[in-house]
Amino acid sequence: MRHIETAGKAEPLARPDNEATPGDGFLSLAQGGLEARLASSRDDVEAAQALRYRVFYEEMKATPSAETAALRRDADAFDAVCDHLLVIDPARRDLPGGVVGTYRLLRRCQARAHGGFYSAAEFRIGHFEDYPDEVLELGRSCVERDYRNRPTMQLLWRAIAAYVFHHDIAVMFGCASLPGTDPEAVDLQLSYLYYYHLAPPALRPRAIEDRFVDMRMLPRKAIDPRAALAAMPPLIKGYLRLGGFVGDGAVVDHQFNTIDVSIIVKTDLVTEKYVRHYERERR
Repeated sequence: MRHIETAGKAEPLARPDNEATPGDGFLSLAQGGLEARLASSRDDVEAAQALRYRVFYEEMKATPSAETAALRRDADAFDAVCDHLLVIDPARRDLPGGVVGTYRLLRRCQARAHGGFYSAAEFRIGHFEDYPDEVLELGRSCVERDYRNRPTMQLLWRAIAAYVFHHDIAVMFGCASLPGTDPEAVDLQLSYLYYYHLAPPALRPRAIEDRFVDMRMLPRKAIDPRAALAAMPPLIKGYLRLGGFVGDGAVVDHQFNTIDVSIIVKTDLVTEKYVRHYERERR
């Protein structure tokens, strides 16, 4: 899930004295020469921001502010309060910190202390504020072009599963993007998501009214599910394989050249896979 908003001035990466440090009790994971861990310093976070800039602005052609272009980092105020999951290739000394993959993680306990969830700018998500169990917002996910492969994604998801397991998170949510700003160009994908994966009412976000794009662009009988999945971005397909749902309505983000949908995943399957993997490693 990639949460995207206008990048601006990075806020100081400081936390209250009584707040747990990033990665508290969370161990790093390794696979195939790569390491996954949480950022623990300003340099770590800036390395993640540099990767986000390369992917979002240089590759996906988002429009940067003058300051963002000068810094060559995608940064916003949420960076100061989120945990940042990193995938690092120690051999890549040409990249800041060797960071080749990242996800931004925001638990409700963090969001409540620091002004709410990021995706509230696009979707009505008030029901997650009162959800009986802990929830996690995922965002700003990206992977360096040469690392968009199965091993890297497996490591990212192992790390997310470990984080979810460690913090006893019941539901994950956030934004996922389709390319471009013309909903009609992705009418098959949007319609398929609505008709086949709409979240139940208790979990269903809705795009805010002044940005709402109806996802029912084609009649259900006109949808070829196999063709729709073949055209779906890999990240969204990954969430659907975990039993993910979508909210009602899409949002066009002209600055970032994307069409965003809200994704919701109950973590049962995620943690179950992690527990099975952990138990195998202990044997």
